[in-house]
Amino acid sequence: MASEDNMPGPVCLIENMEGQMSTNQEALSILSAIQQPVVVVAIVGLYRTGKSYLMNKLAGKNTGFSLGSTVQSQTKGLWMWCMPHPQKPGHTLVLLDTEGLGDVEKGDNQNDCWIFALAILLSSTFVYNSMGVINQQAMDQLHYVTELTDRIRTRCSPNHQELEDSDEYVSFFPDFVWALRDFSLELKINGQAISADEYLENSLRLLQGTGQNEKQIDLNLPRICIRKFFPTKKCFVFERPAPGKKLGQLESMQDQDLDSDFVEQVAEFCSYVFRSSKVKTISGGLKVNGPRLSSLVTTYVNSIINGSLPCVENAVLVLAETENSAALQKAIDHYDQQMSQRVQLPTETLQELLDLHRTCEKEAIKIFMEISFKDVNQVFLTKLEMELERKRREFCKKNQEVSSDHCLSLLRDIFSRLEEDVKQGVYHKPRGYSLFNQKIQELKKKYYEEPGKGVQAEEALKEFLQTKEGITDAILQADQSLTEKERAIEVERVKIEAAERASKLLEEMRQKNEQLMEQKEQIYQERMKQLSEKMEREQEQLKEEQRKAMEHKILEEKKIKEECERLQIENEDLREKASHKCVIS
Repeated sequence: MASEDNMPGPVCLIENMEGQMSTNQEALSILSAIQQPVVVVAIVGLYRTGKSYLMNKLAGKNTGFSLGSTVQSQTKGLWMWCMPHPQKPGHTLVLLDTEGLGDVEKGDNQNDCWIFALAILLSSTFVYNSMGVINQQAMDQLHYVTELTDRIRTRCSPNHQELEDSDEYVSFFPDFVWALRDFSLELKINGQAISADEYLENSLRLLQGTGQNEKQIDLNLPRICIRKFFPTKKCFVFERPAPGKKLGQLESMQDQDLDSDFVEQVAEFCSYVFRSSKVKTISGGLKVNGPRLSSLVTTYVNSIINGSLPCVENAVLVLAETENSAALQKAIDHYDQQMSQRVQLPTETLQELLDLHRTCEKEAIKIFMEISFKDVNQVFLTKLEMELERKRREFCKKNQEVSSDHCLSLLRDIFSRLEEDVKQGVYHKPRGYSLFNQKIQELKKKYYEEPGKGVQAEEALKEFLQTKEGITDAILQADQSLTEKERAIEVERVKIEAAERASKLLEEMRQKNEQLMEQKEQIYQERMKQLSEKMEREQEQLKEEQRKAMEHKILEEKKIKEECERLQIENEDLREKASHKCVIS
């Protein structure tokens, strides 16, 4: 089976031919084989800005993702490279390299928007790669982020369409890293040295004049979106790696041939990504593995192909359908395996079988509860309960059949000599009935002493003796030593015994039904307890996600409000100074 351990190089995950997207089944198969949690790092940016070089470095290689050495864009669609995570054992690193944005040969801005949106939706760390400094031109090139609310939906229910809140995006957006290439300026503000992160933070401050007109609002929109959408933000600056003529030879150049500052900056970038990038998660805190990532890719791309907007809620529900089906099957398989190992039919009592069933059912439901998620209206849990109840009935039926067959075989064996004596006429003589009845009691005692008869012991004996009633009556009538009164008394005694056996069987049936009802009630109470605990955990997870999103929202809104107030004061000062000049003039 394909896995991340035998991926010598990248494969195309999402093909983009002439603006038409499609998923690559080979890549999806590779993902489907990865059961480990995945850390997904995606990179986007204008074409010919060196994105692929950084991704190759994250892969620990010089070659892999296509660099290209001309002005023509190389990467088309989204390419994937999976490998064991270098710093997180038991995790897989998934690198996604995207085709360059703004390629003049495509002439299709809509296609670029989808590439940008898919990289956001699929990654846990999102790297935006650009050339030079962060200025208004750089912000203008990031217009894709301002269009995300027109490209992505958080919820897809018709009743919620009007309630779409861009603040919800922060709950599933990846961490944001801005990689500035060929950066040649000094990191200083007002003569004071600053870090790259402080440079980014300062660049995201609102421009003067916010709120004065539509143009100024548009200028600040990318800044607001980046601040509102992304939960964490990081910036790296990179020197020019080598003289211009050598840039086309980066694949073959060793570190000693490159600018030492650039080599160090790339190492710091890789170290940060390895150390800080989180496992990809979806709503509810579920960690994404290869099959789950494959499902997300397929769902989002199919939405785009069908002309609808990728919806996070819908993708999670599609994934939940698959996950819960698998959880259901895993729970049933566990039940089947444990019952086959623990149950030896026939069981001596019904309660013994019910206790084993209850233990295995409880384990199966626990397994389902642990790995299922977003089981809306408990649809799959109900299916599991119905299937386990069906299997319980089958076990009870099989238990009765095995017990009946075993008891019948045992009775035939025990009573075989009696039947032979009857054929030989041993009991067709005076006092023969008494001897026959005495023998019957001896054989019944022997039957009762035999172990392992199971739940049908009494029923099997009753049915077997009923088949002998004709023989018993014939021997009774043939016994000349008995008077008519004694025969009548014996007939009545036999009827009373039969009635007692029937009454005993009815009592057994009543007890069995009572046991079944008690167990159903116990199982129901246990299930409700498990379901309540699971719902509490999910609710706590949801509250935590909402709390983090709200904290981020409040913090950013506070900062934006303060900046707006500062800008308003500055504008008033400027107007006052301008007015003062006019007066002097």
